[in-house]
Order: sequence, then structure tokens, then C-alpha cells
Amino acid sequence: MPRRYGRYGGAYVPETLVPALEELERTWRAARRDPAFRRELARRSTTLGGRPTPLYFAENLTRRAGGAEIWLKREDLVHGGAHKFNNALGQGLLARRMGKPRLIAETGAGQHGVATAMVGAALGLRTEVYMGSVDMERQRPNVERMRLLGAEVHPVESGLRTLKDAIGAALRDWIENVRTTHYLLGSAVGPHPFPSIVAEFQSVIGREIRWQSRRAFGRLPDLVVACVGGGSNAIGTFHPLLHSRVELLGVEAGGASARSGGAASLSRGRPGILHGAFTYVLQDADGQVAETESVSAGLDYAAVGPEHAWLRDTGRARYLAVRDRDALSAFGWLARDEGILPALEPSHALYAAVREARRRPRAQRIVVTLSGRGDKDLEVVARAAR
Repeated sequence: MPRRYGRYGGAYVPETLVPALEELERTWRAARRDPAFRRELARRSTTLGGRPTPLYFAENLTRRAGGAEIWLKREDLVHGGAHKFNNALGQGLLARRMGKPRLIAETGAGQHGVATAMVGAALGLRTEVYMGSVDMERQRPNVERMRLLGAEVHPVESGLRTLKDAIGAALRDWIENVRTTHYLLGSAVGPHPFPSIVAEFQSVIGREIRWQSRRAFGRLPDLVVACVGGGSNAIGTFHPLLHSRVELLGVEAGGASARSGGAASLSRGRPGILHGAFTYVLQDADGQVAETESVSAGLDYAAVGPEHAWLRDTGRARYLAVRDRDALSAFGWLARDEGILPALEPSHALYAAVREARRRPRAQRIVVTLSGRGDKDLEVVARAAR
């Protein structure tokens, strides 16, 4: 389990959290070797989570692009409507193994909060979720889902009242309640060992892509595409393919305009420390964390997982930013062409995939990780259309 990815990663945390992080790493190392843990994770992933998710040929979207074939990895069909369940289940089982009766989590788009609430209910763990008040307003359906599932949702009023601030509030709670509480961090960010743990639980996505693509079209894809905020669905897609020849493309939130900068930390940021890890961070001229802006709550984060920073610097993965209006266009394309409502987060990846498909021969295959479904975003999309 790497503590660093090149120069990125590490654990820049208060001393109070060091024993908890060490306990988490020890528990995870033991669980990985425990056949009973692996069996329970696999069983609940299937019977509660609904895995494996299908690989779907988007025939009409391919026709729109007029080039390479576009296939969708349907993580929107996981229980709860997003890939977040994969990691929430794994960490929930680790919390139970450590004897921690309380889960806390942060959420932006609400999908991680919903997944944590579902897992907390299934495992009998008390669940509390921190969410920026701006995100609570634009993601109201998910707030209600969390509450119906028994979770307490805490609005965060500090800072920009979005995902960065929710993570900060959750970390403060963890410092105060570290003996009884597990912080179920939702993305491949934060201090070691969280980026490695999240990547391993989410790697079920890439492992399924490997065998499903071989069965569907006889080989690995030429390109895989995934959206990147913190980067959990993307690293889960990329990780099992790192040692292949498959091209890797991560797509960040470009925001409303070039002036806004969006939330594209890999495209516009520079190395720094945020939430316990050294990685790419959006910063102003004074080195302070810069404001972010995106139509997508789940991508509205000022940094990125340290493994993505390393993949960018080494050139193994390529990253680009897609603007709000283009993500909204892709949302409409998939709805009208395929009868599927994507979340706004993977809509960024869909737009980039269509653009890539237009440049490539028909014999190539592109797989896009459709990380979540879009019913949570209907109000946002409707407002944007007015």
C-alpha cells in the first residue's frame, strides 16, 4: 500500500489522527488477507450492491459521434445510483471490524452520503454526513434520501459551503471523536492510507471492464474515459489498466468560462497540501486555496487524489477540462439518444468521449465510466435550460 505516488500523497495531519490512520492501515492490511472479509465484501457487493454492472454499447451515441464505438460502464446501476457504494461498503466493513459504531462522511453531490447511509443502515452503524449548504440546496433529493435512510445531515456554512468545506468539517469531527468514529472518506484523496484504500475498493470497476470488454469485443478498449473531481471513479477505472496499453483520459470540471477556472486542479493547479495530502491544488497568487465553480457538485473540489497527480506528471494518463455548457449538452445527448439520464459528473466525461470518438477510426473502442445517474441533477439541468 503506497504511502506516496512519486512525490505526492503522505499524511499531513494533526497528531491526534496518527493512531487512527495507523489502526485503519493495520485493519485494512489484515482484512485484505482474510478470506472471510473478502467473501462478505463480494457477497454484499452482489446481493446489496447489484454487481457486476453491465458494459453497454451506446449505439446511437456512437452514431452521433460518427467514429469510434462508445461503450458505457454502467455504474449508475449500482445500488444508490453511483459508484460510491463500492467504497462505502468496503470501508463500512472495516469500521465494523475496528469496533467503531459511528460513521461520518462528507458529500458534495450527495451520492457518497447516500451510499454511506445505506451501508450504515445495512451494517447497523450510526451515520452522520457533512454537506455544504450550497450543495444541499442544489442536491435536495439526495438530502432527503440520506435522512430517510436514517442518517443525520449536517449543513456546513463555512467557506464556499461546498465539498471542500464539508471535508474540513468531517475531519474536525473525526479529531474530536476518533475513538468511536470512522471517517468514511468518499474519494481517493486525503491522508494515507485513504487514497490507496479507496482505489482498491473502486478497482472493481476496472477489473470488470477488463473481462467484460474481452467478452464484448474480444480485447481491451483503446481508450477509457472517466470524470475526475477527487478522482475515485477514475482511479477505480484506471488502476487495473495501468500496466496495459489502454489510453487513460480523466475529465475535470472546466466551469462556466475560462475566466472562472472551474475546478480543474490538474489543468490549472499547482502542487500543494490540502486535506492531509500533497497533490495538485487550485491556489491563488498568495498560495491560498482558490474558489471553485462547477455546474456539477461532485466535481466542485479544489484538489485531486495524489495518484492522479502522479499519473499526470508521468504521462500515463491524460487530463482535460470540459465546460458546464458542454457537459449539459452531453447530458441531453445520452438522454435522447440512449434513454439514460447521466449524472452531471460523468456528463463531462461523455462529452470528451464523443469528441475523442469523432477523431478516431470506427474500429477503435472507447469505454466511459458512467459513474452515476442523473435524477439528482434534474433541477439543475432544468434551471440551466431556462
